[in-house]
Amino acid sequence: MKTILHATDFSENAIEALKYAHTLCLKMNASLYVIHVFDTSTLSSDLNETYLLPFKETLEQKNKKLKQFCETHLGSNYKTTQLKMSAVEHKNVAKGIISKVKEINASIIVTGAKGKSALEELLTGNTIKQLIEKAPCPVLIIPKHTKLQKLETIVYATDFEEEDISAIFKLSQIAKIFNATIKVVHVSSKKETHGLQEMEWFKELLKQKVTYEKLEFDLLFYEDTYDVLKAYLEEANADLLAMLEREKKNILKKIFHRDLVKKMGSKSTIPLISYNEVNY
Repeated sequence: MKTILHATDFSENAIEALKYAHTLCLKMNASLYVIHVFDTSTLSSDLNETYLLPFKETLEQKNKKLKQFCETHLGSNYKTTQLKMSAVEHKNVAKGIISKVKEINASIIVTGAKGKSALEELLTGNTIKQLIEKAPCPVLIIPKHTKLQKLETIVYATDFEEEDISAIFKLSQIAKIFNATIKVVHVSSKKETHGLQEMEWFKELLKQKVTYEKLEFDLLFYEDTYDVLKAYLEEANADLLAMLEREKKNILKKIFHRDLVKKMGSKSTIPLISYNEVNY
């Protein structure tokens, strides 16, 4: 992982996401590229904004604000990593982020969740949805009040797809840096009768492709999705939840309806990393 891109909107939630991205860069010996996407055609409610200035001056003001934001919230750590910053003008925030990702060949996007949890943002955040569906790299969503103090346990929610293997391989590169355990878990309804056989097939296939040794496997049967997954994440003391975005179906969208996500969102502070099957 060479370059981590962090997209900020200068909000309170974005502060912890910036710090998380910065710490991740230091741990992985990667460079950090911080961007802010703005649209000059949109009038701001903030009277201090410079939307009435010529584009060149507006861009300069945005870059100045971005630098001040990083200096303020990274403090003495501001110069302890390879850090670049850039304001990007685009009418669509997600497309602006993706254009910069392609330009600098970023390995991962780190962004803050506006909702109470990364899971809630996954289903309700428009920009996050677009990034997960279209970005050419993984997207890491950081909930409010989340710090990267440790990364010991990663839970990967699988649906026994071959594309999961490529995603877990990529995830293992992060896990290796932290010596973290990856718990591969499948959440199954009691109506599914082939869960154990599929798990054994997937386990053998995965071990042929992924050499990382700290892999564990669990099969969960549920009547109440919220209770079983919440209990599992708490019991595992999970530091990160990972998933694979699929064009036809999405494992978290399958097991989380909106009311359930809101229920979990009030307590969940676990970051979520999403991989997209079209990139593998």
